[in-house]
Amino acid sequence: MLENRYEKEYWSLDRYVMGIDEAGRGPLCGPLVVACCVLPINYQNEEINDSKQLSEKKREALFKQIIKDAHHYEFRIVSPKQIDVLDIYHATQKAMDELSRSTSIHSVTLTDAMPLKRHDVIDIIKGDAKSVSIAAASILAKVLRDHIMLGYDVLYPEYEYRNHKGYGTKRHLELMDQYGLNDIYRYSFKPCRDRQLKLF
Repeated sequence: MLENRYEKEYWSLDRYVMGIDEAGRGPLCGPLVVACCVLPINYQNEEINDSKQLSEKKREALFKQIIKDAHHYEFRIVSPKQIDVLDIYHATQKAMDELSRSTSIHSVTLTDAMPLKRHDVIDIIKGDAKSVSIAAASILAKVLRDHIMLGYDVLYPEYEYRNHKGYGTKRHLELMDQYGLNDIYRYSFKPCRDRQLKLF
């Protein structure tokens, strides 16, 4: 069970807590998805955990439950082009900062190890394994991004996005070599940049 140190502190004062997390910082293509979630005060759901520790079936079920239960939730979808302009770190930070300001109902924002230039933000290392608010946001972000990549799998079936979700697996790199790069790739990422340079 998550420790929820900061939730307990603020909930005891009858104050809401926002958790923010992302999915898709590492892949070579597709968007970065950042989600925020404000859960009801004293919310309990022992099944909520870091999205990486959950099965796809469990994430899908929890996604629906969190959407139903949350006091507030919201997403930012950052395109590959935006990532290439800002770099992945600053693109993530910008989206999280926007979400932290998206509603005034909460007293504090918790992020998964991402500092923001605001006094009411606490960045927690491995926060998705310590905070139910961050863990809930991680599930929202992960499921939405997976759904987006399944959509790209329909558009570009030759890349097999259904299987690797854009991450740099051996098979994905082989497919990139075979078919080249389409417009959902992050050209600033080294494996993509290296393959573009081979064309010249």
